[in-house]
Amino acid sequence: MVKFFDTICAPASSVGTGAISIVRVCGPECFAIMDRLVQCRNGKISEAKGYTMKRGQFSDVDDVVVAVFRNPSSYTGEDAVEIYCHASTYIVGRILELLVANGCRLAEAGEFTKRAYLNGKMDLAQAEAVADVITASSEAQHKVAMNQLRGGYSAELRSIREEMLHLAAMMELELDFSEEDVEFADRSQLLGLVDKAISRCETLSDSFRLGNAIKNGVPVAIVGAPNSGKSTLLNALLQDERAIVSDIPGTTRDTIEECCVISGVLFRFIDTAGIRNASDEIERLGIERTFAKMRQAEVVLGVVDCSSDSAIDDAKMIFEKASSETRKLVLLCNKIDVVEAELLVNKNVNTINKLVSSADYKDINIVTLKISAKQDLGLEELRNELGNSCKISSASDNLVTNARHAQALKSAAASLREVKNGLSLMIPTDLVAEDLRAALNTLGSITGEISTDEVLGEIFGKFCIGK
Repeated sequence: MVKFFDTICAPASSVGTGAISIVRVCGPECFAIMDRLVQCRNGKISEAKGYTMKRGQFSDVDDVVVAVFRNPSSYTGEDAVEIYCHASTYIVGRILELLVANGCRLAEAGEFTKRAYLNGKMDLAQAEAVADVITASSEAQHKVAMNQLRGGYSAELRSIREEMLHLAAMMELELDFSEEDVEFADRSQLLGLVDKAISRCETLSDSFRLGNAIKNGVPVAIVGAPNSGKSTLLNALLQDERAIVSDIPGTTRDTIEECCVISGVLFRFIDTAGIRNASDEIERLGIERTFAKMRQAEVVLGVVDCSSDSAIDDAKMIFEKASSETRKLVLLCNKIDVVEAELLVNKNVNTINKLVSSADYKDINIVTLKISAKQDLGLEELRNELGNSCKISSASDNLVTNARHAQALKSAAASLREVKNGLSLMIPTDLVAEDLRAALNTLGSITGEISTDEVLGEIFGKFCIGK
């Protein structure tokens, strides 16, 4: 346990937005300060057992309830209290003012969670997950963050690190007995262990794309020719008239982004400029942005007006522009409700389905759906398809959502590949061991087994004051 010499305080809830506000206090003088400021009806705060609550008068400010937490069984591992008062800006401000006047200082951003980490209540990966739990706005975000907070992700990292430590131990034994020319494990066995560690690091680092998308909103680019129904589709998915809909081609010249939760996942829909050969400079810039959004998107919704004579060419254009990095292309045969062009619609839909099943496009993950964005036909099937594309199979799924972690895992994998090369080339064990130590240190930086004040300041500086 780390011994802290100052007692800190901060509001732990929003002020003035409900009936109750919470002020959090922790540190060595926590109970003594509360005894001076709170007059309880039965005994003192310092005499109360942990996990109990006492009602009293906080000076002349408010009638409060105080929850008592004793070390080491508190969030930070120290003596702590939470003061429940009325949600008045004046009351909370006055309580904080009196706490500071009696020996507290105002907490820095994330300082409570930083103390919890330094006291071994959680590792660094779990501490970072606290902020993700607070900001989660969808079921998927919450599920991933809670798995990390409960230690599932950290357990996976520890398991990888233990395998690497076992490998390091065998190498160190060889170094210790190098003069006796003793080999404790053949190189093929060591190579097998390295390959397994590389695979596990790469699996986690590769999950960052999906994890980051779930954390920040899965980017979905809506693309297609002018007047294919892209803006109508955006409005239908959002159930709001967000984009201007017009029969004039090229109405949308810049991207429009809006978020919506579908099947518990936050999606960030991006309506783009219609793709065509544009002579107008502004429209041309808008089309360039369309291509950029397609490359960045996790899912591309390619909208084709199936009542148009150019439907097949429009579908081919979307295929050609779809990035190889796109996880999924959902080709939407739109305007199937146009009765006067029913034969043309059916012919175009059949031809597009044949195109999708052809060998030319088998390297792209494509799904085709028939819809009418205007009449809300087929949109429920589209929502299901989107939800399934980014579904987390279980709470045990370990997805990397933090760029720092993803980079560390890539660096660890790179160091392990150097270890593999060294073992394959029969390079002396002491030289190979240096790369292994580098991989161990890099992995340790994720959970905080190896950390610096600079890194901690960067991480906890992003937290809210009361956490």
